[in-house]
Amino acid sequence: MQTITTTEGLADFCAHAARHPYVTVDTEFLRERTYYSKLCLVQLAVPGDGEGDGEGDAVLVDPLAEGLSLEPLYALFRDAGVVKVFHAARQDLEIFCVDAGVIPHPLFDTQVAAMVCGYGDQVGYETLVRRIVKAQLDKSSRFTDWSRRPLSEAQKKYALGDVTYLREIYEVLAQDLAQSGRAPWVEEEMAVLTDPETYRVQPSQAWLRIKTRTNSGKFLSVVRELARFRESYAQSRNVPRNRVIKDEALLELASTKPATLQDLGRSRLLLREARRGEIAEGILAAVKAGLETPPEEMPKPPANGREKLQVNPALADLLRVLLKARSEQERVAQKLIASAADLDLIAAGKRDVAALNGWRREVFGADALRLCDGKLALAAAGPNVKVIEL
Repeated sequence: MQTITTTEGLADFCAHAARHPYVTVDTEFLRERTYYSKLCLVQLAVPGDGEGDGEGDAVLVDPLAEGLSLEPLYALFRDAGVVKVFHAARQDLEIFCVDAGVIPHPLFDTQVAAMVCGYGDQVGYETLVRRIVKAQLDKSSRFTDWSRRPLSEAQKKYALGDVTYLREIYEVLAQDLAQSGRAPWVEEEMAVLTDPETYRVQPSQAWLRIKTRTNSGKFLSVVRELARFRESYAQSRNVPRNRVIKDEALLELASTKPATLQDLGRSRLLLREARRGEIAEGILAAVKAGLETPPEEMPKPPANGREKLQVNPALADLLRVLLKARSEQERVAQKLIASAADLDLIAAGKRDVAALNGWRREVFGADALRLCDGKLALAAAGPNVKVIEL
């Protein structure tokens, strides 16, 4: 099992990979103690020679090795003649986008492709290895500390398995897509994964991830400013946001609205480190800014509940039945076609919905609109659902 620890060695392998139609890629990283993921290992594999398991065409790259530059890898990522194959690529791509501003192109995500090919919702790599390659993965090293050196032989074997089996999975799925004519569907999904905006977290929007039942504009203004401060502080110090202020403490602060350090000291949920110094000053300034927000600039709660959307519940239920029927008929994962929120939006009369555009419109969206307009009906036909033209 070859481990590359020099820039020259990486350049040699990447030059070798550039002569192949695709390269499979995976990473191991840590994120428990940082805001941004710490890249600890990169695994790469190219098509084997057809003899044995092809492990000679798979390598480990140690980004923690002194003096090693990942520039040869980034050049390979930019090479439009080589498809970069990942499974569940989002977290891997975020690392490369944040660290170097590079997103591999062209990209193929086997998890997305498997959902299009009828393997189920968000199917895991282990499942695809079992169903396509007919092999079993040893997952015992999955949660080990990948930053420690030297890596054990068990860790190396586990890491290589994430790219060696991926070759056959890619080839089978790519052939399935070519035969079904659905390759453009996967390409459409890759547009989201290759958009740099997908990996940028704007502090001004951080409050939208915090669950709160309060609709008060003033309360939400304080939540927004506290979340903005927390995100900016966490990003600039590269620490997890919950190491700054936990969500529960943030909501408590938005409720109690502390104005002094003494007020902060009365918090039940605030971490000790946040009761003084820069974090404490940031909290007080955020609360003050939130309270001083003009009414016209106060945030409004996201309209994502049925009661706020004025959803027709009967129509939403019919759309769910239609989605299930179309998903089974087309062998495409339901969650990839439309989410529960999408169906509620459609049932509430909204039309700027992902499920009504692109390939989703072909599979489901056009019929969903006709159902809403009373031009389609649904009927039971044994164990199946029949769509009836009206």
